[in-house]
Amino acid sequence: MTSHGLDALRAIDPEFFAACVDLVDAAHTGALDAKTRELVALAVNSAVTHLHEPAVRRHVRAALDHGATREEIMETFQVVSVLGIHAASTGFPLLRDLPPPSDANDPDREAIKAEFIKRRGYWDESWADVLQRAPAFFAAYLNFSALPWTRNALEPKVKELIYIAIDASATHLFTDGLKVHMANAITHGATPDEIATVLEIASTIGIQTMEVGVPILQEELDRR
Repeated sequence: MTSHGLDALRAIDPEFFAACVDLVDAAHTGALDAKTRELVALAVNSAVTHLHEPAVRRHVRAALDHGATREEIMETFQVVSVLGIHAASTGFPLLRDLPPPSDANDPDREAIKAEFIKRRGYWDESWADVLQRAPAFFAAYLNFSALPWTRNALEPKVKELIYIAIDASATHLFTDGLKVHMANAITHGATPDEIATVLEIASTIGIQTMEVGVPILQEELDRR
């Protein structure tokens, strides 16, 4: 665990730096293999709700060191990039009591739903309002989100663990999605200990307050 910001923390407060290292080490000694742990950490840090570039670089490097391929890392980014859809899955239900779209009975919606189940392997009623009001958009999202599931660089369990990581992150905390993806992960063979490890890794991003803030503090102190 090293970067300019963390080096600054170590210089100013070595005791707290050591506590940060212990926290990260504890999260990274869980039930998952080293490569998967790094991909999960990469997911949390590359999520659009966080985008912490120093940690993205750190975990890309570590994932490669632990044997991850370019395809696996690309697929991690692709899985994480679906996070923006929660604007729709959270917001569209709030339109439920407003007048329906003029083509509310278009049978294509059922075909789109069937295709979603076929390509994504599940259906959750949280998608119903998006499909009902914006079927063309939902069909485009289906293709966007399903592509990583056709390439299979990552096993399905790992994809679901990545969804758990980004939904559980302090920068998102999307409980509805977290429940869905925990259930999906278990269906794909994940154990409670593996899911717990994902939650532990996601919990460590609070350390980045120090990584970003301490160098700024030091620069301002030096300026004075």
